[in-house]
Amino acid sequence: MTDSTPSPEGERIAKVLARAGVASRREAETIIAEGRVRVNGRLITSPALNVTPGDRILVDGEPLKEAEPPRIWLYHKPAGLVTTAKDEKGRETIFDKLPETMPRVMSIGRLDLNSEGLLLLTNDGALKRRLELPATGWLRKYRVRVKGTPEDAALEPLRRGLTIEGERFQPMDVSLDRQQGANAWLTVGLREGRNREIRRAMESVGLVVNRLIRVSYGPFRLNDLAAGAVEEVRERVLRDQLGLGPAEEQPRPKPQRTRRGGPAPRGAKGDAWAERGPAPARGELTTRPPRAAGKPGFKDGGREDRPGRGAGPASGAKSPRGKGPAAQGEPRGERQGRAATGRPGATPPRNGRAASQGSGREDRQGRGPEGKPGAKPQRPGAAPGTKPAGRPGPKPG
Repeated sequence: MTDSTPSPEGERIAKVLARAGVASRREAETIIAEGRVRVNGRLITSPALNVTPGDRILVDGEPLKEAEPPRIWLYHKPAGLVTTAKDEKGRETIFDKLPETMPRVMSIGRLDLNSEGLLLLTNDGALKRRLELPATGWLRKYRVRVKGTPEDAALEPLRRGLTIEGERFQPMDVSLDRQQGANAWLTVGLREGRNREIRRAMESVGLVVNRLIRVSYGPFRLNDLAAGAVEEVRERVLRDQLGLGPAEEQPRPKPQRTRRGGPAPRGAKGDAWAERGPAPARGELTTRPPRAAGKPGFKDGGREDRPGRGAGPASGAKSPRGKGPAAQGEPRGERQGRAATGRPGATPPRNGRAASQGSGREDRQGRGPEGKPGAKPQRPGAAPGTKPAGRPGPKPG
């Protein structure tokens, strides 16, 4: 028979405190047991309480702040610092060396006193717990310097996994990189984080670790981050690697360019395109609509109302430009011939040269005595039909 008792609404108080950045989940349980938390005015001493967003929570008399978006920082921990909020021996901690502008953060995992390298920091207690579990499957890589000249065969027990003092260590990824004098450099990868795991494992095969540097934690890398420096992980990386942060904005559509007299662009909609009508057929002439009268910038209705250069009609009315014979389709030869007649709309002749302007090449060369076009003029006193005499020769001496 199954239990049909509904689960209480909301979340555990310790989880809510951890998400708000007050402390880690385990530390929040300690804070509650110390009587420092009130819910709706009532003092609580047990973390076995679910709260909802409508509950009023006070920690040390201060209202609980709203949960901030999860954030992660990369920190290059130098050797000689303790990875803890408070040290019972009074030693310096990593939080004593962090910039003052940083919010309250927690470390994801630990590095012992003499270890250095990459350490992840976060403002979200639930995220801290999630990334610390071996269930993430993240590989953590270390550069390890050991004393001596180890052989590759001596590292085989580490690759198979071993048990030390009743504690089972999972198989490690171990490779021998190079020998440097009396020391050798190794690269070690593991998927769980136990207390001094690498140092204890190396001692079990007769090697002593004298330097240990964490170079990566899952997808995050130390790279060239200086010792003691802090760098926040970008929101886009958190979204890609952990699925955190706000949803990515939808990409904005690119603006469409419209073409005059062509087909509508793909995806174009609306009444603006429909009002332009279909494109003209190939070879079909298109005309512009007449300009409206009274358009600003033109006098008396527009440029079309200006008089032509020729003589206007006898009535004195203005003749629109472009309404002469050329606009009516009259041949060019006839227009040139009409220029000498002085008819309305024609340009008056200048300097008595109307005949030469309206005639062809033959008229410009002149006509002979017989009236044939193209005949050259005769010299005075020459007989008809005779060729003109050439230049006289030199006189005889």
